[in-house]
Amino acid sequence: MIIQQLKFGSKTIEYHVIFSDRTTLGITVDPEMEVIVKAPVGTSLEKIAEKLRKKAPWIMKQQHYFLGFFPKITQRKYVSGESHFYMGRQYLLKVTPALKHEVKYKGKTIEIFTAENSKADELLKSWYREKAKIKFAEIAEPIIQRFKKYNVEPKALYIQEMSKRWGSCTPKGKIILNPELIKAPKACIEYVITHELCHLIHHDHTQKFIDLQTKEMPDWEKWKNKLEKLLA
Repeated sequence: MIIQQLKFGSKTIEYHVIFSDRTTLGITVDPEMEVIVKAPVGTSLEKIAEKLRKKAPWIMKQQHYFLGFFPKITQRKYVSGESHFYMGRQYLLKVTPALKHEVKYKGKTIEIFTAENSKADELLKSWYREKAKIKFAEIAEPIIQRFKKYNVEPKALYIQEMSKRWGSCTPKGKIILNPELIKAPKACIEYVITHELCHLIHHDHTQKFIDLQTKEMPDWEKWKNKLEKLLA
């Protein structure tokens, strides 16, 4: 693999070149916003750069698209008075001294009971994760059933912390969701699940992928934008 750079206006596009036994030159942008160029053995770097220059607007558009999937998570102190989200609603955090470690929510308050304030963040994150396991499965089920008309079904649904994605779909058909999503409204969660299920049919973000996503969730852009702004 060769790493190259291309100046396009005020931007610098870094790309990875992989030579292989193929007949065409292909350019992809992955969810980490990395640009991958697969080229036939013997293709000159000048020719590759020329191709990249022509595709630069498309590449930057794809990178901007994926940027919306990068969770913008605000650093918290986990002390009384902070605001935290759960399923799109904002709650006031209350940390209460107690011998038993637990988290409860009622009205507009999420209350953490703990003997050690330093454990408040760990307790709340664990609570979010447990809620995510239950809620994500409930929200995903009807969408998964709907996608069966395309003869696809995920192998499993997993919860996993990810710094650069809200969700992902493995080559083996496993759907992975970021537990931070539990802070977003239900429709945002539906959007991410729909997005990943579309990948079971179209692996790359082609026009066919966008068309399918729009067919299954016509207002997906609204909820994508909501997700980008809500947890900033």
